[in-house]
Amino acid sequence: MTTLKSSSSIKHIGLLALLCACLLVAANAHDMFLKFDSYFLNPNSRATVRLINGTFRTSENAVTRDRMADVSLVKPAGERTHPPLTDWRDLGNTALLTLQTGEAGTYVAGLYTKPRELTMNAAAFNRYLAQEGLPDTLAARKRDGELTRESRERYSKHVKAVFQVGETHTDTYKTVLGYPVEIIPQQNPYELKTGQTLEVLCVKGGQPIVGQYVLAGREFKGKEVAAPSVRTDQQGVARIVLKGPGRWYVKFIHMSPVKDAPINYESKWATLTFELR
Repeated sequence: MTTLKSSSSIKHIGLLALLCACLLVAANAHDMFLKFDSYFLNPNSRATVRLINGTFRTSENAVTRDRMADVSLVKPAGERTHPPLTDWRDLGNTALLTLQTGEAGTYVAGLYTKPRELTMNAAAFNRYLAQEGLPDTLAARKRDGELTRESRERYSKHVKAVFQVGETHTDTYKTVLGYPVEIIPQQNPYELKTGQTLEVLCVKGGQPIVGQYVLAGREFKGKEVAAPSVRTDQQGVARIVLKGPGRWYVKFIHMSPVKDAPINYESKWATLTFELR
């Protein structure tokens, strides 16, 4: 005999489907990355880094200069410079920055954008939460009976790349740029090998984020391979097992509800990229 499912059961199944979608379609997220063709560069040479605004492999549009709140380059000795806007150019849907390397060592490039606002109806926002890897916000909307509530979100994006110049490894990789949210490697990625674990500290306002949902993946031989999602521990550290070579990314979105304001959510996006041979 067939038993009809209750309305609450159907809603529960629907929520689980949305949560599962986080893993299935996160690769289609509207992320931002600083990405090199190769993260291994020669000393005293010119190189180009792409600002990808879309997925890890495809940029949907070139980020305009007026959106850039900060652009930084940290050299091995710790010197932090700010490349001028004239060093940027657009190529199709991608903004490109030309950098000049100096002495051998580990470098960090960073950028973050000014906040923007986005309004979505309830159904679109729920899909967005699933696609972008925000299961906690989606679960909270379910718990609070807000799955039918539209959203007005303020968002900003914060991106870093760690790249290696020459053979000398330096501790520049752990430089804190002081962005609103940030991913800070706890080991030099260029001293790690396939199968080892990279620990990253996830912070907001300089403070560790406990229980943050973190995604990672890599691009190798033209294919993108997602890594299992993880959570940060009580110290705000997430552990990423580097299961293969390629250009890697680590990312998270910290979203908070906002009350008594023109917006009802604020999200801060963070990404980190590097390469493993």
